[in-house]
Amino acid sequence: MFGSGLENDVLRVLYVIFQYFFIFYFLIGGALYAIFNYLGLYQTILYGRRYSEFTLRNTLQSQLYVPISILVPAYNEELTIVSSIQSFLSLHHPAFEVIVVSDGSKDSTVEKLENAYQLFNTPVFLYHEQIPTQRVNRILRSHQHQNLIVLDKENGGKSDAVNAALNMARYPLICVVDADSLLDIEALLRASRLFADDPTVIAVGGTIRPLNGARVEDGQIRELHLPETWIERLQILEYCRAFLSGRAGWASIGALLIISGAFGVFKRQAILEVGGYATNTVTEDMELVVRLHKYFMQQERPYQIVFTPDPMCWTEVPSDWATLARQRNRWHRGLIETLWTHRDMLLNPRYGRLGLLAVPYFWLYEAFSPVIEVFGYGFFLLSIVSGMLDAEFAAWFLFLAVLFGVVISQMSTLIEGLLVRRYERLQDRLALLMLGFVEFAGYRQWLVWERFRATFQIKRKQGQWGVMRRKGIGNTPAP
Repeated sequence: MFGSGLENDVLRVLYVIFQYFFIFYFLIGGALYAIFNYLGLYQTILYGRRYSEFTLRNTLQSQLYVPISILVPAYNEELTIVSSIQSFLSLHHPAFEVIVVSDGSKDSTVEKLENAYQLFNTPVFLYHEQIPTQRVNRILRSHQHQNLIVLDKENGGKSDAVNAALNMARYPLICVVDADSLLDIEALLRASRLFADDPTVIAVGGTIRPLNGARVEDGQIRELHLPETWIERLQILEYCRAFLSGRAGWASIGALLIISGAFGVFKRQAILEVGGYATNTVTEDMELVVRLHKYFMQQERPYQIVFTPDPMCWTEVPSDWATLARQRNRWHRGLIETLWTHRDMLLNPRYGRLGLLAVPYFWLYEAFSPVIEVFGYGFFLLSIVSGMLDAEFAAWFLFLAVLFGVVISQMSTLIEGLLVRRYERLQDRLALLMLGFVEFAGYRQWLVWERFRATFQIKRKQGQWGVMRRKGIGNTPAP
């Protein structure tokens, strides 16, 4: 015990207040998360029934498609660029182009493309700057592939590179893809079909899946197994939970705030109307989606921003702790930057379920959650030191919190195993189920701490991405 009886009484009152705060915080968050998991599962089942392989083949053979420009921002991507572009050029779609933008790369990114695809220079005046960008020095085309264009420009960051590609694009849909990613061969068909079915759709978000552990040949995945390291395996579980459950659930109620920058399809005109991608944030993908919501709501124009649960894009995830820490630090800083930029949406009935549900949820359970969790750990330790800890309550609370997290993870991996089934080996699917228990033994706490640090580094690290180390996604053998 500390101090006098009065001080102890005050501590006990504070203890009870904090105890009930944490109970309600986790109960409400858990209930919402469970609801979105159920909605995500339901949407995944509906999508699988609606868009069969037969439907996609009919799309390929008919006129029910919309031409797409694939925009590929690249900075020092010599390890991955040729395999990625090979993947994009081999996609099944009647009409598409690939526009690669080397954003002031200092390595041999452009040289590798020149050698692989027999590029030649074309006049720079063909570039029409509708959105201001850093200077474009060269425009190159391919003797082998008439639908491949490469822009070599001065460095301006990822958003600036995408805006340059947007200026060059000639098709009504644009698909932004990271240069270290691969697309499923039918990805464009699945995305463009949604625009053809409903003219009010202005954006489609796809599922991002870790590429680590795959055997890649000619830009396509031939086999997929779990990677060898735990850090990569645990990220697979996170991606399952985030995309197959969380984003599918938010999209089902028309409140999707994030389309991953690694893969998203948009109406080009809609992006031009809102001024292109913002260059002053490290999460330009989320900021654009929120800005699109605001713009169309303010214009009182019908629109939809939707999500497709089918695996469409594969990307290499960090394989070392330092790179993963930098990535999650950047994601959390960008989340807070975007929410703060559009803080006028918070609890604003003008923006419907976004203002009254989605934005408050992201503030409370995404932006502030690391601070609340770290504070909760400190409160737990203080309770032990002060002798006020209710051991039975603490044990039950910890048990239920871990159990709930495990159940949510299991639901996501069951969606993967039963509906998506990209991991064909039974041992891989069983290992995914086991990861739901493993991540609570330190991995989750480590990520919470990194996001906690990021919360107080927004000013100091504004605009900083950090170095993302990669192994490369060339032709690799399966483990």
